[in-house]
Amino acid sequence: MKTDNDWITTPITRDLLRGALDLERTEHGLLPQRLPARARAQNTDPQLAMAASQPSGVRLALRTRATAVELDTLPTKRVYAGAPPRPDGVYDLLVDGRPAGRGSVVGGNTLTIDMTTGTAAVESGPVGTLRFTDLPAGDKDIEIWLPHNETTELVALRTDAPVAPAPDPGRRVWLHHGSSISHGSDAASPTTTWPALAASLGGVELVNLGLAGSALLDPFTARAVRDTPADLISVKIGINVVNHDAMRLRAFAPAVHGFLDTVREGHPTVPLLVVSPLLCPIHEDTPGPLAPDFSGLGEGRLRFVATGDPAERASGKLTLNVIRDELARIVAERAPDDPNLHHLDGRDLYGEADFAELPLPDNLHPDAAAHRRIGARFARLAFTGRGAFAGPAGTG
Repeated sequence: MKTDNDWITTPITRDLLRGALDLERTEHGLLPQRLPARARAQNTDPQLAMAASQPSGVRLALRTRATAVELDTLPTKRVYAGAPPRPDGVYDLLVDGRPAGRGSVVGGNTLTIDMTTGTAAVESGPVGTLRFTDLPAGDKDIEIWLPHNETTELVALRTDAPVAPAPDPGRRVWLHHGSSISHGSDAASPTTTWPALAASLGGVELVNLGLAGSALLDPFTARAVRDTPADLISVKIGINVVNHDAMRLRAFAPAVHGFLDTVREGHPTVPLLVVSPLLCPIHEDTPGPLAPDFSGLGEGRLRFVATGDPAERASGKLTLNVIRDELARIVAERAPDDPNLHHLDGRDLYGEADFAELPLPDNLHPDAAAHRRIGARFARLAFTGRGAFAGPAGTG
């Protein structure tokens, strides 16, 4: 058992973190944010605020001889009224790039969400401690990936040997923006969300701007992408626009052009991949809005249904098939003046055969096995052969 005198406490600073666009100082410590302060100031949606504060893809990256690491954090656990408790968020440990442990932090704040009334309340709780011991001796690179779906304030870092920022691995930086599926909904852990898996297979450094429920072509998100250093960029567009019933076809096409124009202001020649929606049968030809089905909530089952009328497509309501056609058209229209702009049909990542084998448990989000399949497919289609991101630093 180590005593207090055995531990070295290292201040948590920006150079020890990867994947966060901002660090917000809180009463307890630091809160990694995946949107910059300016973007957050322009947002009025609690769902987006929560998603941006959940550190999908954010990790501590350390170089050390330590054999034991402790990380104090203050998590915020989500609880849905009428549903069984959700499992604690998962932290993944990598040592020299290889999985070496997994843990959770108990305690923390509790955010209770009542989906029937749209209300939420927070109850304060204690700071908890994540502990990894018996790590290999000698110098090594350690990454601690924070829970992709649990807001996590960083309070203190302790080790039994000095730590320094991990050296720059020299890999290309891939910035990806998308919806809850890109955020990691229903993935098993932070390193097994499909973007994290694809980044590992592609040999790149991930910045994940997957924002659950919030890939809505917001201009402040486009500016965040524009202003973030990146060597490769992808934007996955469509499912949130449909399930929020956020706009009609007349507004959608100019909004996509505007989003891409803004990204190109900061990254004029970076490979830019536009990804259309994965297969989602409830929205293929039926517009939104999306609505929850609470009939199985007490047993921990939540499903979603599309409430629009397919006949409303004639008046410009959006479905996934309409959006796929429009994204393909927009990319083809822009490509002659933008040779580094590419398109990928999301059904090549998850399509009808995949749905038959690995159906969407809630009609909307893929499960952990499907995340693994989508990540492997994206890596093959984007990083190898003639893929948009193929290059010497990738696998192709």
